[in-house]
Amino acid sequence: MGKTGKFFLFLLIQIFLAANFFGGIAFAADGGTIDKGDTAWMLMSASLVLFMTPGLAFFYGGLVRKKNILSILMQCFSMICLITLQWVIFGYSLSFGPDIKGLIGSLSWLGLKGVGHMPNSDYAATIPHQTFMIYQAMFAIITPALILGAFAERMKFPAFCLFSILWATLVYDPVCHWVWAVGGFLRNAGALDFAGGTVVHINAGVAAFAAALFLGKRQGYPHSISPPHNLPFAVLGAGMLWFGWFGFNGGSALGANGVAANAFTVTHIAAAAAGFTWAVLDWKFNAHPTMLGMITGAVAGLVAITPASGFVGAIDAIWIGIGVSVICYFFVAVIKPKFGYDDSLDAFGVHGIGGIWGALATGLWASKAVNPAGADGLFYGNPALVWIQLKAVVVTAVYSFVVSLILLKAVDLVFGLRVSAQDEKIGLDLTQHREAGYTLLE
Repeated sequence: MGKTGKFFLFLLIQIFLAANFFGGIAFAADGGTIDKGDTAWMLMSASLVLFMTPGLAFFYGGLVRKKNILSILMQCFSMICLITLQWVIFGYSLSFGPDIKGLIGSLSWLGLKGVGHMPNSDYAATIPHQTFMIYQAMFAIITPALILGAFAERMKFPAFCLFSILWATLVYDPVCHWVWAVGGFLRNAGALDFAGGTVVHINAGVAAFAAALFLGKRQGYPHSISPPHNLPFAVLGAGMLWFGWFGFNGGSALGANGVAANAFTVTHIAAAAAGFTWAVLDWKFNAHPTMLGMITGAVAGLVAITPASGFVGAIDAIWIGIGVSVICYFFVAVIKPKFGYDDSLDAFGVHGIGGIWGALATGLWASKAVNPAGADGLFYGNPALVWIQLKAVVVTAVYSFVVSLILLKAVDLVFGLRVSAQDEKIGLDLTQHREAGYTLLE
């Protein structure tokens, strides 16, 4: 076993010891009455959000070259395993535990101590605290997986694992606390993020941009990079993402109620508007509407509606969907080529830029008529919300970019981030995992 294998064996043993140390502690009861309908919906929503990570694997996997598809699938599935353990042992406590100065949660809930079968009224008064915890775990899993779209086909697997665990702990968990936890300073400032536009998409998208800059371009980029090797896989992945997103946004209502119904509805509308808009843009500027363009637009629409889904109505969702495709199309087709960086699968161009538009669009179209617990935006008489949303965007983007660069440098010093030129030429499936995605018979 090499040095890398020994390191991860040591890490796994530490996780096992921590789990055993904290396990078996009696659950604390926080009171409240469990609603069976709400609980059933939230368990289903957690399942839908988990389903999105395999969806992301197929979406990203279909877009890379065939010699790298298994590396993408492996990276996505490794997030399900590694981030689940991180979340259970300390990530959930850092994210949602009792507040420390608006910046981070305490370690009171290490190993899910006190996270039991009764509701926690601070977060969801009608479902078990454990249900809320596992629902949020699915968000923590997919967020670092989104980042890999920027450095696909060129990062070592051990480096990816270490970076992802560190990033989840030092970037995702604090930002999650700032925006969603009781006492978080962005939440207290009035920032609205219904289902993760800031916490998930801006956070991951900006980290993806940092990673693309740090690792540099793929060999032969942009002229010798072949097109998506399996577009039907990417279409399947986009469909899985679209389906799972109903739990991502609808579940963020934390109950089977009218707000959940609204979030479900506008999620679908925005994705449809964005997908068709991107196809029209392709048609206009490239002579043909493309399948790749339509699924890219649909995903961008899902990203943009995420922070707004609990606060905006149906017609407003159409404008959000149209707007995100126009903005992201311009960014991917014009800005990225102009600056020349290699964001392999447009993780920043779609998730980062789409998330920024979605956060600002929430400041434009949010309405208390849709959700009294939210706020009115600019178009409903409250221009101050746009400023609040902008501050949340800037704070999150700057923090994610700076800390991500520091972590990338640290991991590079430990393992080296990038595979060798020869390994990159052969492909990561064989060089990192000794497996092949396809068996070809001559």
